[in-house]
Amino acid sequence: MKIRVLIVDDEPHAIEVIENYLRMFSEMELVGKCTDAIQAFQLLQQKTVDLMFLDIQMPGLKGTEMLRSLKNPPKVIFTTAYSEYALEGFELNAIDYLLKPIPFERFLRAVDKIYQLPDSRSKALITHEIPVGDHDAFIYLKVDRKTIKVNISDILWIESLRDYVKVVVKEQVYITKQKISLLEELLPENKFVRIHRSFIVALSKIDSFYSYSIEINGHELPIGRNYKQDVQKRLKQTTAA
Repeated sequence: MKIRVLIVDDEPHAIEVIENYLRMFSEMELVGKCTDAIQAFQLLQQKTVDLMFLDIQMPGLKGTEMLRSLKNPPKVIFTTAYSEYALEGFELNAIDYLLKPIPFERFLRAVDKIYQLPDSRSKALITHEIPVGDHDAFIYLKVDRKTIKVNISDILWIESLRDYVKVVVKEQVYITKQKISLLEELLPENKFVRIHRSFIVALSKIDSFYSYSIEINGHELPIGRNYKQDVQKRLKQTTAA
């Protein structure tokens, strides 16, 4: 069964970040997005919600105040920019307390706690994992109707194709419906570099480079003007190492 999720936050960007993360979990169903606590309270009277990502400091009514008003509240993961609310959050039996900006690895640990609950609606495996720093780190990609495990160490580059991305490994190419920016957040920063709005490359797989392009496995990939300075800096660090 699906875990029905509600996001409550007065910052559109914060909602977008969580919504993008949730897309990686096939068993999560987003049933609503609210920009204030009053709107969330009203939605909770109309829809069944199993898990709520709840901001605390919002105009009008704080998230904690709204939660206290609920007779049968859903499971809650607090999301806030203010660490001083942590104690109050846990006193309200929150599953977790996430500080903004929320890294994906920290989000993953919070969601994993949901699966450990005895009354969890879903025991399905998380569909994307990345134990950062681990040599055997991997991600899962949804390709057609299959979910495929891809070792991060095998990735040569990733290319954006509008609403899809192409993940290129040595002898295979995977096409999956995903945003390149979300995959960028998943990959270890010390092993990959964004060279263009449409390309992310594995540093260890670069065969040669110029001021305007990078060559990997016989393919020349462009370096975008807005990325040039950062790319050159990263390449110099790699060369020096």
